[in-house]
Amino acid sequence: MGLLVSRVLRCRDSSLLEPQPEAIAGASYIPGSRKRKRNSLEELATSSNVHGPQNQGMYPHQVLNYIYWKRVKISSNDAYQNLFLDGHDSDIKIRALGKTWCLHKVFLCQSGYFANILKGTWRESHHGVINLIIKNEDIDTRSLHFVFGALYTDADLSITPLEVPQVLAAACLLRVDRVIQQCEGIMKETINRNTVCSYYLAAETYRLKAVKTRCFEWLLCNLMVHPSVALYKEVDLKLMYVLALSSDLLVIQKEIDVYTTLKIWMFLYLNPCWNGTMKQLLQHANNWLSTHMAYVDNISFLESEEGLIFQPVFKKLRFQHIICDLTSTTILEQDRLIPMAWLSPIYKQQWLTLLRTQEYGVIGPQVINEQELEECTMRCGTMIPKDGRYTWKWSVGRLGFPLRVTFTRQCVILRQWCQRCDGSACHNHIRNVIFRITLVCFDSNKRVTFRKTTGYKILTFEYKEEQIVMKLDSDVLTFPMCIFCNFLFVNLGNAENK
Repeated sequence: MGLLVSRVLRCRDSSLLEPQPEAIAGASYIPGSRKRKRNSLEELATSSNVHGPQNQGMYPHQVLNYIYWKRVKISSNDAYQNLFLDGHDSDIKIRALGKTWCLHKVFLCQSGYFANILKGTWRESHHGVINLIIKNEDIDTRSLHFVFGALYTDADLSITPLEVPQVLAAACLLRVDRVIQQCEGIMKETINRNTVCSYYLAAETYRLKAVKTRCFEWLLCNLMVHPSVALYKEVDLKLMYVLALSSDLLVIQKEIDVYTTLKIWMFLYLNPCWNGTMKQLLQHANNWLSTHMAYVDNISFLESEEGLIFQPVFKKLRFQHIICDLTSTTILEQDRLIPMAWLSPIYKQQWLTLLRTQEYGVIGPQVINEQELEECTMRCGTMIPKDGRYTWKWSVGRLGFPLRVTFTRQCVILRQWCQRCDGSACHNHIRNVIFRITLVCFDSNKRVTFRKTTGYKILTFEYKEEQIVMKLDSDVLTFPMCIFCNFLFVNLGNAENK
């Protein structure tokens, strides 16, 4: 009761302040976005009728003082049940979205939006009714009812995670800070594949920076590690663009698998009614693309009318790390998804880089520039299913040199390893590589429980030399776990990295 009284007392004084600008309640629009948000000035128009004849001639603070001292004797539970739910002693009505709420000015003034309205129109002759015209599709009667009810109680009202974005929209529109904070707390604790995209959009729209960051980090960790048809259907163009761009995207296998992820995501974007499993998804996407391209001559899918909106996303693929492998290159050629105008310069530059490497014995990168590395490194990763010793090889074809990776419960080891050196870049036994190793463990809810990274480092290898690059505490590791790597084998100054 004390908290509610203090809020009412504060709002009594704040209602005398000059009106403040409306909180921004919209997001920027980009081509291809599925939904456009509007700001609150567009969302809400009002015609205000806020008092009866008994209040004529009284100043706002006089009326609020009278109601406040009458109000302090009512408990929080009584206020919610008798005044809000039952509408007893109502002195103002709010009409919105086809519903009418019988409310009380002394409670409404806790809303920044209504505090300004009550101050500005108190002395006018009206009939105690405010009509709200709400254009934000995220706001419904349930979310408005929740926010209005929150003004009548000290306790946080119950809300499910799936309802949070709508309640947040209503709370931001009406400027009820306590409800906004409640929504923010729930969002931080309930991020999962069913909520992450709606939370991200809501956090971006209503400027909840911490929530937006957590959602983005969840997606970076889970987009490829724990793929889901339902999740991919929820990721919009703008969000997939920033995910595909990031060097922090945890990639399972190699860069060609990022391409495959984008391809099946695009298929779902264009075929939202498709229902099936992840095992079926790639085959269906390939069949659909093949059928579509059978009727198209001379251009790629991304150059077609249907594919143009996806160009910015696919441009963020690191094609220099795809075409170094024959199998991956064949997939690109057969799909005809990527314009040849994108690939031809990369083919040429990769060939010239190979010639320079062989002719001049290029050692490799010698300076770390993390900003440039964000767009250049080869992204790869694998799953460690259970405790044990694992060894595998990652390479960048003939432009780099094969690295053998060994994982144990105590450490991660990198070793330069070449089976043959005739004509390949590894004939120069001393080579540099920029790398970053990241280990991640997940719980059953796909939440990260352990994360460790080396950060970007430069290693100099001699032929068949091995080096421990990360030491581990076996007590904190859980399985299955994932190991992710970023590598750069050639100088950043070379055009093929850009």
